[in-house]
Amino acid sequence: PLHILVCNAAVCTQPWNLTEDGLETTFQICHLGHFHLVQLLQDVLRHSAPARVVVVSSESHRFTDLVDSCGKVELKLLSPPQKEYWSMLAYNRAKLCNILFSNELHRRMSPHGVTCNALHPGNMMYTSIHRSWWLMTLLFTFARPFTKSMVRARDYPLSLDLV
Repeated sequence: PLHILVCNAAVCTQPWNLTEDGLETTFQICHLGHFHLVQLLQDVLRHSAPARVVVVSSESHRFTDLVDSCGKVELKLLSPPQKEYWSMLAYNRAKLCNILFSNELHRRMSPHGVTCNALHPGNMMYTSIHRSWWLMTLLFTFARPFTKSMVRARDYPLSLDLV
């Protein structure tokens, strides 16, 4: 049985790159990997009910959207060409997808005893997620004394697992 699945893989501030599938790397790692894993495990989760999926997202999802100027969902924003790429925006969009995915997954799976939540672990700077951009590394270094430790950041997803 599988009672708890925590989806927490992420990269940030990566240079533009395409995966062998032809998709932008940040989007594939931060969102599509989770999506694919959960799709593969849906039947196992249903048969293991009660079960829970926790998707670790970020408050940064608030700084983007997925619509064009007419208000239509623009899927090409998820895997933009190099000339339109900004690493932080790619991260923000992937984290927005995490939340939308978690909400839809909860709608579909809760009747089968599988609860789904997305969460922001809080501000913490004890990670190397920013390693590809020197400015973020500098910012994280100065902000570190005012943020959560890795242990405190870890505790929040774990508390959702136990609810």
